[in-house]
Amino acid sequence: MGQALGCIQVDQSTVAITETFGKFDEVLEPACHCLPWNFGKQSAGLLSLRVQQLDVKCETKTKDNVFVNVVASIQYRALAEKAQDAFYKLSNTRAQIQSYVFDVIRASVPKLELDVVFEQKNDIAKAVEEELEKAMSHYGFEIVQILIVDIEPDERVKRAMNEINAAARMRVAANEKAEAEKILQIKRAEGDGELNQF
Repeated sequence: MGQALGCIQVDQSTVAITETFGKFDEVLEPACHCLPWNFGKQSAGLLSLRVQQLDVKCETKTKDNVFVNVVASIQYRALAEKAQDAFYKLSNTRAQIQSYVFDVIRASVPKLELDVVFEQKNDIAKAVEEELEKAMSHYGFEIVQILIVDIEPDERVKRAMNEINAAARMRVAANEKAEAEKILQIKRAEGDGELNQF
């Protein structure tokens, strides 16, 4: 419902922020509420308490000078008990979270070599989560979970890695083949030796 009759409906998992003559007044829980607009009371807006997800793609350089795109998935939500802070303190929550994620990833990944980045993606996610939790709690938000969902090296690096892996597999296959032929020759020689004894 609108405010034409001075009533608003606040849905589940949402809170409404009210102001009286432009000053914060109270946080309204889910229900139907009457706001005496003729006394200057009005709804400033709604704040969702649902878990929201933000995917952040950050390009950075590893210790061994490889450019990688790190994709982090951040799940966060506004806290009902800090709804005033969540509504008034930040104008763009997503941009603020993105800035912190960029900062932590660009501080962590350059210390690691490419192979180690893949192995320590959980440690990177934990570092991002700790930093974000510390920063965003002041603004009325809780960080639910952070996942590093993708680490993608530059296309040329990917091709080179695939070629290295293919060469290593071919080397192993050649060694196995040589070992098999060696065993075959030994068995032939043993067989010929047994024939000569008869």
